[in-house]
Amino acid sequence: MSDKLRVGVLGLTHDHVWDNLRDLSESPLGELVAAADPNEPLRRRIESEFGCPQTFESYEAMLDQVALDAVYVYADNATSVELVEMAAARGLHAMVEKPMAADLEGADRMLAAARSAGTLLMVNWPFAWLPALQRAMAMAQAGEIGRLFEVKYRAAHAGPKELGCSPYFYNWLYDADLNGAGALMDYCCYGAALARYLLGQPSRVVGIAGRLQKDYITLDDNAVIIMQWPRALAIAEASWTQIGHLTSYVTVIYGSEGTLVVEREPGGRVLLATREHDDGIEIDVPQPPEEMRSATAYFLSRIIEGAPIEGLCSAEVGRDAQEILEAGLISAETGTAISLPLPPTYG
Repeated sequence: MSDKLRVGVLGLTHDHVWDNLRDLSESPLGELVAAADPNEPLRRRIESEFGCPQTFESYEAMLDQVALDAVYVYADNATSVELVEMAAARGLHAMVEKPMAADLEGADRMLAAARSAGTLLMVNWPFAWLPALQRAMAMAQAGEIGRLFEVKYRAAHAGPKELGCSPYFYNWLYDADLNGAGALMDYCCYGAALARYLLGQPSRVVGIAGRLQKDYITLDDNAVIIMQWPRALAIAEASWTQIGHLTSYVTVIYGSEGTLVVEREPGGRVLLATREHDDGIEIDVPQPPEEMRSATAYFLSRIIEGAPIEGLCSAEVGRDAQEILEAGLISAETGTAISLPLPPTYG
């Protein structure tokens, strides 16, 4: 009898699910035992590609009929809120894909459900598993570039449809109710989470968003969120219209004694500029420990060890990133700077 954790999947419309399922298929810690999604072609895909032994059209049916230890949640941002609540009510640990929810109310509901049930809730940020980013964050937090005063992250490509995302994915990315916004929600979320993790929650947020090129959608295809602290600031940039990959995914962390640049391509380099090396020198990037090499490895190891989800992928960081995004949306709509924390709007 297998002693692996039994993992089910709730939702298959988020394309990130397939990479995570590949990691799960190779993991010594867990196994895929069931999946649920209303779309029959996606159920057939998980059966054929991953040998999923049980598939369901109904989320409730899977949760009620299959013995599970944990679930991966890969639906649209709005539906993911209900799925995490359903899982928590059954005592199941949950990993949900970024940015956690479509709005702050949903994020708060998810966090409350997990806390009430005593279950783990992890928000997966795919860039969290890049060895170069892990190295840069560790250096920044260890004070190796002095006092941090600015963080910048840009996420950009030509657009979900142009990039080759499936219609199941881009159809809900282009839906304001299901996604929460457009490029702002999809890609500013990374910069918001990174800034929150390194600098804490900002005191003020300014957002700018617009549909600059794509005439076949009604949402923003470019956005910028600026975050402010008493002695620091951060910028999160998002684009669904960028040509080429020269600045697609770039992280810059500025400190009083140095600057760190993380290049996702080529090869995931970390460059450090100091007063002695103002053009920058390449920093060695060691291989992370096994549990830090993928979302699956970290999530399942935390469950087995009875340890909390910490760092960038904690539900608390995810929730605060959601508040930054919501403030950015309000700012973009009103043309004013928004102070945090946001006042309660429900409950």
